[in-house]
Amino acid sequence: MKNLTIWEQLVEQSQMRWKEVLEATSVHIQLVFFSMLIAIVLGISLGILITRVPKLTTLVLGGAGVMQTIPSLALLGFMIPIFGIGVKTAIAALFLYSLLPIIRNTYAGIKDVDKATTEAAKGMGMTSMQILFKVELPLAIPVIMAGIRTAAVINVGTATLAAFIGAGGLGDFIFLGITRGIDGLILLGAIPAALLAIILETFFSAVERWTTPEGLK
Repeated sequence: MKNLTIWEQLVEQSQMRWKEVLEATSVHIQLVFFSMLIAIVLGISLGILITRVPKLTTLVLGGAGVMQTIPSLALLGFMIPIFGIGVKTAIAALFLYSLLPIIRNTYAGIKDVDKATTEAAKGMGMTSMQILFKVELPLAIPVIMAGIRTAAVINVGTATLAAFIGAGGLGDFIFLGITRGIDGLILLGAIPAALLAIILETFFSAVERWTTPEGLK
């Protein structure tokens, strides 16, 4: 390895481990998918809740903020006594790490809806639930999607640390490369992780454009 450039190391490791890379990428995607799915469902629900119950705003946003300020490895450590070592702990930690941007943006998006618009909806006889789903959420979609995009990118990067607790993913190659001093092996994990983050960013940007009402584009 000492006589090879970093790119030659990368090519060599790719040829040796391409099946392992595919498996690790699959695991990485699953960690991100399931943690983001839970975070989106609960995050949007909590964001809606605090627009309806303002007294909970400080508690919910503050709690989610505390979760995100805890260092990633420390949060994984806190989860181990609850879920043990492995995939469940990684998904739980990634979920908690992804909550804040989604809750905050859902709250901000709904609160920023023009009051005149909601008053007009009330005047038309719409119920509170109808106003939420037919007026507020559609108008708040761009802001909500921005929060989901941010959470997804954070999630992909943080998921590399799942290797520390035996959950697998692309972080395995990064830490194996660091341990063995093989730069090409580090890139074997880092490059797919970066590409995955870019793909998710592009995907959620497309979803945002598709779901944004015509008048807001």
